[in-house]
Amino acid sequence: MSQVNFKQIIALLEEFTLKTRNKLEVILAGGLAIQYYGMQKRATVDLDAEVKGDIENLISFLKSKGIPADLGENISRWSVIDLVPGYRKRALPLKKNKLLTVKVLSPIDIIISKLGRFTEQDIKDALFVTRKFRIKPQDIQNAADKAIANSPRDTVLFLFKKNIKIFLKEIQKI
Repeated sequence: MSQVNFKQIIALLEEFTLKTRNKLEVILAGGLAIQYYGMQKRATVDLDAEVKGDIENLISFLKSKGIPADLGENISRWSVIDLVPGYRKRALPLKKNKLLTVKVLSPIDIIISKLGRFTEQDIKDALFVTRKFRIKPQDIQNAADKAIANSPRDTVLFLFKKNIKIFLKEIQKI
């Protein structure tokens, strides 16, 4: 699989909407969001996004172009840890025309999504966004608390709380 970048993905989304004449609303997440925020060397091979529109045909289209995709109508439900309510409104616009709207998860929402997984790469991504946007530890804690309050009760929440504490200690060193 070859790497993809957000400019390439936006061009493919434009091609898809022009070809199908169907409206599409997309919120980029994952590695493409991190690339957009400035980590140019951040490698990714897929598209992680929330999509409002013809998901099935979009997946087929992307597959025909060699692009794996993890798409859903509600990215907040991709994990036991929900995103903070209002993430769609906070998403930042990248591209808008008659058929296509592309946004990217806001910095705080991408941080929470990354800390929900907490892989080594996710931690690096969250640190990068935190530093770049000078996000305060208290803002991360507040967002994490809201995400926890919005999430179903599960033992994963205990681990998420521990991960937040570890991450906040790490950014105190900055």
